[in-house]
Amino acid sequence: MKIPTHILAPLLLTLFLAGCQGASVSDLAPKSEKQLSEKLVKLMKTKGMTMTAPIMVRIFKEESVLEVWKRKDNGRYDIVTSYQICKWSGKLGPKFIEGDRQAPEGFYAVRPAQMNPNSSYYLSFNTGFPNALDRALGRTGANLMVHGACSSSGCYSMTDAQVQEIYAFARDAFKGGQDSIQLQAFPFRMTAANMARYKDDPNYPFWKNLKEGYDHFEITKVPPKVDVCEKKYVFNNTTDPNAPIAATATCPPMQQPETLKMAYQSYQTNYEAAFSSMVGKGSIQAPSRSIQGLNEAKIIAEWSARRARGERVTQEPPSLSPQDKDAALKPQVMVRLASAVAADKARDEREAGKRHRMTVASIPATAPASTANQVAANVVAPARQTTAPVPASAAAPVQAPQDVTATVAEQPAKKAWWKIIGN
Repeated sequence: MKIPTHILAPLLLTLFLAGCQGASVSDLAPKSEKQLSEKLVKLMKTKGMTMTAPIMVRIFKEESVLEVWKRKDNGRYDIVTSYQICKWSGKLGPKFIEGDRQAPEGFYAVRPAQMNPNSSYYLSFNTGFPNALDRALGRTGANLMVHGACSSSGCYSMTDAQVQEIYAFARDAFKGGQDSIQLQAFPFRMTAANMARYKDDPNYPFWKNLKEGYDHFEITKVPPKVDVCEKKYVFNNTTDPNAPIAATATCPPMQQPETLKMAYQSYQTNYEAAFSSMVGKGSIQAPSRSIQGLNEAKIIAEWSARRARGERVTQEPPSLSPQDKDAALKPQVMVRLASAVAADKARDEREAGKRHRMTVASIPATAPASTANQVAANVVAPARQTTAPVPASAAAPVQAPQDVTATVAEQPAKKAWWKIIGN
């Protein structure tokens, strides 16, 4: 079978370029289909993991770390690699409402439909916010992603190279049959020392609930089964199939395996002793800024809305964090988005152009070109009038234009070329 030239030529050129640049054909594949490095593949094999084994993702805001965990042959998970998060938006604490610039915290499910190979931010996947608990608590927002491009407003942003690897881990796991990937997003590593640092934070009750799921994974090294009832997360519980769990309803009778209950109690005993010890010593490290509840979320959302409308706002969003108490008393620099300034300039130019066209159109068709240009040049371009208009009585009278047709008729007619030659 002969391959048509229009197909064969590009293929040969591709192979030639790959060879010249020391690359393989796989390097020229779409970014969403790039394979993991040989180093990572070798590491997974040594840990007893297959390429398509299920994965889990953990995020820690304060440490700015994203971890990828993968299931081993024995059914338990082990960490494969971790990445330094390039940027994450907002402060410690959950996302409350649309526009508060917060990156979400909680337990989320990422499914194949949430993967975006055509993202404007290189590659991305949707975190799954809002989940059942978020909706039960009235939290709002959408399109909160893990993506590339190192730019964030309510998301977790990675470098392009990092998100390409994370995307490949998820893609391969879905190919292996995993129906959803658990994404765990925490404010910080839920150690006794960190919990002691934040014991007075308004988000502490929510964080204690997150810590239950964190502890279950630390004990079992298996992503916990997550349900929601009484507006809180519950983990690794089994219930009567005839007693469905509802996010806002009372939790039905639940059971846990006895071995898990004993392991959890032992873990908690050790934790409580460490926590009490850390509280007794006092805070070793000052806590980071955290969002101070729904009230601050509303203030920031209003700031975001004004900024989006092109109004002058403070350079940074308002903050109710204790660390920013003194800064709030100082004069704030007011700025506008560059895009808003550019939009105003473009509007002014459009309005000036419109006035110019209207003025030119109002000049009689018989007017000389010089007169039309002179009148058009006198049109004031700025969008906002800064001087008082000249009274009509003070304006100089406009001389009536000459009759262009008459002027043209008085000129002698040109002779035909054959008559000129004949002379």
